[in-house]
Amino acid sequence: MRRTTVKLPDELDAKLRHEAQRRGMTVSKLTREAIEHHLGSQQRHLRAAGAGRSGRQDISERIEEILAAEVAK
Repeated sequence: MRRTTVKLPDELDAKLRHEAQRRGMTVSKLTREAIEHHLGSQQRHLRAAGAGRSGRQDISERIEEILAAEVAK
């Protein structure tokens, strides 16, 4: 594991320390979890962008017709 130094404004540092104490965890662990959550969720959103997009506007109105046509293939 690598050590990284981060400079925080006093107010943010106080919030971080308070939240770590409230959760009963170290500041380091809370910081790692927050960074992982932020970076992990961003990557998932980017990978999912546009997934399932067909370019058609009438899918919800024609779903039964579309499914029937796919089953018949």
